Amino acid sequence: MLVVAETAVIQDTRRKLLYAAGEIFAERGFHKATVREITDRAGVNVAAINYHFRDKAELYRAVLNECHCTAQNLGGPIELGTGTPEERLRHFTDGFLHRLLHPDRPKWHGLLMAREMTEPTDALDILVEESIRPRAGELQQIVKELTGGKLSQDREWMIGFSVVSQCLFYLHDRPLIERLYPKLATQPPTIEELVEHIYAFSLAAIRAAS
Repeated sequence: MLVVAETAVIQDTRRKLLYAAGEIFAERGFHKATVREITDRAGVNVAAINYHFRDKAELYRAVLNECHCTAQNLGGPIELGTGTPEERLRHFTDGFLHRLLHPDRPKWHGLLMAREMTEPTDALDILVEESIRPRAGELQQIVKELTGGKLSQDREWMIGFSVVSQCLFYLHDRPLIERLYPKLATQPPTIEELVEHIYAFSLAAIRAAS
């Protein structure tokens, strides 16, 4: 029982560090955030970072991975299946939006990823190669099939980026959307409604491009 209790304490400390670090990294960025700030917010000793993560850089990589894993657990895996490219495009849009916009996803996740896009670190390279590039390649293949291979690879990738950017817009630009069209502040579209809109818009654009 003592071993179980000690293990639970260790896991709890690690969880507190990840969450506190995520909030502070999102607020201040990797370079400006300090170990002292993180441990103070987590309510743990400074030595806990060395014990669990070795240094701030490894902690930051763990936080980015936590963002990805949490989104996957909440939104579920993006199962594209083996159907038509139209069906797979819809599955991609549905899975990606549910990961981004799940109501239980901590707000700092989106803030941290947005900051990472403007102030990239080495951790982004790891995340891209391990998690993002495979999905991006699948989307590019869907675009290729929808356009019959008539477009250059450059165009295929740009179209894929356009699909993804529509989804990200509803994550990062909600305040702008609500100010431009106030009705959406009180009657926001559901995730399912956004899926249908982005899917239909993207499919029409892809067909027009080919």
